[in-house]
Amino acid sequence: MSKKKKNLPDIHWLYEASVQNVDTDLDFGKRVYQKHWKRKPLTVREDFCGTAKLAARWAQRNKLHEAWGIDFHQPTLDWGVKHNVSGLTDQQKKRLHLVCGDVLEAETPKVDMTFALNFSFCVFKQREVLREYYKRVYQSLNEEGLFVMDIYGGTESIMAKSDDVREIPGLTTPDGMKIPDFEYLWEQADYNPINHDTTCHIHFKVPGFGRIEKAFTYEWRLWTLMEIQEILLEAGFAKAEVYLHDFDDEGESDEIFRLRKTYENVQGWVAYVVGVK
Repeated sequence: MSKKKKNLPDIHWLYEASVQNVDTDLDFGKRVYQKHWKRKPLTVREDFCGTAKLAARWAQRNKLHEAWGIDFHQPTLDWGVKHNVSGLTDQQKKRLHLVCGDVLEAETPKVDMTFALNFSFCVFKQREVLREYYKRVYQSLNEEGLFVMDIYGGTESIMAKSDDVREIPGLTTPDGMKIPDFEYLWEQADYNPINHDTTCHIHFKVPGFGRIEKAFTYEWRLWTLMEIQEILLEAGFAKAEVYLHDFDDEGESDEIFRLRKTYENVQGWVAYVVGVK
């Protein structure tokens, strides 16, 4: 009799452990917001929210916080409700609002900060479409409003290359599945220098379970920092700021993001780009 095959870990758990650090993102947004407006932000919108981890965390952090999340994929939102929202108190749940819809069309009340993270806005490949999205974000913000995105780049970002591997600490999921330390593998499968179209895959390699091939695939345009800043200003934002990190002794990001006007042309970096209303 053949052995029963192990159930693979849910790829959303692996993704959240590998890619997301919502407290870091929220702390960064709060710090920059207070720098500009001299007060604490209270309302947040998470565009392309997926499992809504950031929005749920914002509602959880303070009884005065309220959050909205928008994503067009209902099954992913449902996963987020089951795993990220279910653990909130009743009062916290009342201050979290999830919308299944297109970020180009969905309506929410005005907020202090909107986030579009994990390079999600790169799904918009035409300049006029990205500008329209930025205009909608601008309109969704309060007068004292901030828009936070992230983007990656560097000399290796425009090369098709095999897996970039990171070791991720293991975890135990709420339903009791023990996931050992595993590998997160980022593959830039294709890059077109004419139009900056890029195809990227995320794979996972989990001991005892094997390799999970193409757990996530992205078809993006890799926008440059200058393009993003220009389009933010065209969309009405008063300022477009770039925050970049330094590197530690091992050549990894020190995770301290500072406002920059110049930066060394290194192999790889991740930046926050901030639109100030």
